[in-house]
Amino acid sequence: MYELYGISPGEDHYVHLIDLLCRSGKFSKAKDVIQTMPFEPGAPIWEACLAGCRIHGNLDFGIQAVERLFELAPQHDGTYILLSNMYADVGRWGDMAKVRKLMRDRGVKKEPGCSWVEVENNVHVFLVDDTNHPLVQAVYNYLEELGLKMRKLGYVSDTMYVLHDVESEQKEYVLSTHSEKLAVAFSLLKLPLGATVRVFKNLRISSCVRSPVACQMENLSYKGAKKAI
Repeated sequence: MYELYGISPGEDHYVHLIDLLCRSGKFSKAKDVIQTMPFEPGAPIWEACLAGCRIHGNLDFGIQAVERLFELAPQHDGTYILLSNMYADVGRWGDMAKVRKLMRDRGVKKEPGCSWVEVENNVHVFLVDDTNHPLVQAVYNYLEELGLKMRKLGYVSDTMYVLHDVESEQKEYVLSTHSEKLAVAFSLLKLPLGATVRVFKNLRISSCVRSPVACQMENLSYKGAKKAI
């Protein structure tokens, strides 16, 4: 990089490189890069490693990254959330509960996630399991009706992303109250047919930038679900 462009790579350059390697599952190469860096890896480096470990279920390397993050940024809520989610992925509910307790004991609070959309020059904000929006009941009714039509077409809810030790029916309920899904459903109700739906979020979602649940909802809805209602 220096020979070609005269630029000495800084931490931000290494963060992007390691993020790409970890997200593509190339953890050995990511470790090699970390070991050859001309400075000690900071919190952004380990956050990139942890995000990749969450995607690919690399619990061992993920725990290593968490241990370093606990030293460098002990009040960052995302570290605790990602670790607890990784434990939930493999059914280690006891370890997940321990992480959540550690989070509470240290006074670390999770920033509530929300999604918002702009409809008719007004911004509408939705939280998970929302009850505050004045039209939220109409949204829930629409989701229930749309869900029936989707299941008739063969759609099955992917409950693997519901990181709670609950029954399948409860997991489907959790998915139905996801803030992104509420925002998409509200947009489909209020925007004209064929209009672009843009959903914004305040948090980065695990597994990909958008929740896979919301992505599935969008794809099915845009293929004519609104026309059928």
